[in-house]
Amino acid sequence: MSATLAEIRAALGGVLHGAPELRVLRLASLESADADALSFVAQARYASQIASTHAGALIVPPALLEQAGARGACIETPDAYLYFARLTQWWKARREAAEQADAGPAIHPSAVIHPTARLGAGVTVGAFAVIDAGVVVDAGARIGAHCVLERRACVGARSRLSPQVTLGHDCRIGADGIVHAGTVIGADGFGFAPHQGEWIKIEQLGAVRIGDRVEIGANCCIDRGALEDTVIEDGVKLDNLIQIGHNVQVGRHTAMAGCAGVAGSARIGAHCTIGGGAVVLGHLTLADGVHVSAASVVMRSIHQPGQYSGVFPIDDNRSWEKNAATLRQLHSLRDRIKALEKKS
Repeated sequence: MSATLAEIRAALGGVLHGAPELRVLRLASLESADADALSFVAQARYASQIASTHAGALIVPPALLEQAGARGACIETPDAYLYFARLTQWWKARREAAEQADAGPAIHPSAVIHPTARLGAGVTVGAFAVIDAGVVVDAGARIGAHCVLERRACVGARSRLSPQVTLGHDCRIGADGIVHAGTVIGADGFGFAPHQGEWIKIEQLGAVRIGDRVEIGANCCIDRGALEDTVIEDGVKLDNLIQIGHNVQVGRHTAMAGCAGVAGSARIGAHCTIGGGAVVLGHLTLADGVHVSAASVVMRSIHQPGQYSGVFPIDDNRSWEKNAATLRQLHSLRDRIKALEKKS
């Protein structure tokens, strides 16, 4: 896998300064780059590394062009970080195209595909995958080894399911999605009715609907709804080990870091971020543009955009509620103390 700077500029744009014939063999960080690598500098605070890096060429914003040009070839672009992101996509697509040419049959002989399943043009299915009755896999989608697509599940065009993904019955993921290994979409939500010291199961009759361009990390669990569907809208990004409870709704382009959890029937708006290990309790609503810090516990609905944080030590519930109420009055107590100090 390699490309010249001229090929990269032709594919992704930007202004190329010097050495169009320079061949790039890999993409690398500034620290690890050598003469056959292409790296990037997105912000002025990393400008000191321009002179010390051994990268054959750099991607830089206009503000750093003079420094980068003084050392050698570079591609100038308004947003170097975004350009590098696009470059990684282009690079990976070229590499996978080359690998696929040598990959053998598109449908592995060991895959089990029901006669009523419909597979679009260019679909690939890995070893020991199971595709059940009524499943629809649109053109260009890739189903990894040992995946299970239960009856009437749908996979959108060009979506990629890594090995050992389960897409439950009647669940669907839109186009251009990515689901990493071990994730389960459409397990039963956690619903039980208490009766005489026992828990009586509430059958989960809904499904999961996932929009376009959604990426879901490894070993995530997205539960099907109890009656209505669990909904993940377009452009959502989920890290590894995330739990999404039944009937949750996640708005477009929201992102969640690893080990976050969202309890049943919570509604999270668009363009939100949920930090690693944070928890959103059930039946709450988060407005668009809410940003929750890592390890916070959201215990009330948030109706205004902004950054929210909150970590409080565990205690017996009665004491915890008293302490939490006192904590919320600290600001006014401080002002009263300051006023008293001025009088004394």
